Amino acid sequence: MEHQSQFTVNAPVEAVRQFHQSANSLQEITPPLIPMTAVDAPDPLTEGAQIAFTLWFGPLPVRWTARIEDLDPNGFVDRQASGPFASWVHRHVFTALDRNKTRVDDHVTYKLKSNPFWWLVGGTMAIGLPLLFRYRAYKTRQILTGNLEGYGS
Repeated sequence: MEHQSQFTVNAPVEAVRQFHQSANSLQEITPPLIPMTAVDAPDPLTEGAQIAFTLWFGPLPVRWTARIEDLDPNGFVDRQASGPFASWVHRHVFTALDRNKTRVDDHVTYKLKSNPFWWLVGGTMAIGLPLLFRYRAYKTRQILTGNLEGYGS
């Protein structure tokens, strides 16, 4: 299965890249309805770095570890090493549209686990991907530009 999203932000590509390669940005762009704790990662993220965190769905802790791969000036991949999916690969691509405008493309491919409990957890998360990435676009714009310019593009 897969999910794709795209948005633009009025910020230079280097600023967008640095923001997304900061371990702190993951918590900043996660919706408040999905509390996240215990982010353990180097800052900035480097090739081969591991990110470990816990998402809370009510009283249910969902532990997730991702590995950073294919880090280059145009983006990177975070690949689930352990977590709620059988597989999860998230490609982040940053494209300069001009000196002060950047397009962010997210492409996620994933497979649900066969265990009924984890299939339900992963399936619930997968259903929410459009809203999650919409929120991430909103927060990225808010943080990098101090306002909500371009919301909805």
